[in-house]
Amino acid sequence: MKIELALLFPIVVIVVVFIFTAVVHWVDSQRKEREAYYKAETLRRITEASGDGAKAAMELLQADERLKRIKMREGLKIGGLVNVGVGVGLVIFLHELLGPHGVDNGAAGQVYLCGLIPGLIGVALLVYVYLLAAPVE
Repeated sequence: MKIELALLFPIVVIVVVFIFTAVVHWVDSQRKEREAYYKAETLRRITEASGDGAKAAMELLQADERLKRIKMREGLKIGGLVNVGVGVGLVIFLHELLGPHGVDNGAAGQVYLCGLIPGLIGVALLVYVYLLAAPVE
């Protein structure tokens, strides 16, 4: 009897996690669809209201696109800073964990340098944001 319960519990947990994930995804897609519908409906009503409606609708679309670009840039900045911080922390942690000479004096002694991987990814994100990305108007 205990063996059956021991096998049943992980199966139930796995099923619940997958069902929860599916429901969350479905609710999120419904929300996005509803937002898109209301946005399109609002733009349609603005353009039908008056002669200046088309101009107002275009300004609303441009402002929305500008906000999306700003949010994307800020996300890249935060992601870059987090990656740099993780890389520096990993280098320090592994260096102190293994000591100044590492496990041995060979190539395995330089294992703390693997912290450079997330650090350099963060630097690449920051370089893209500040130097390569098109400016937000």
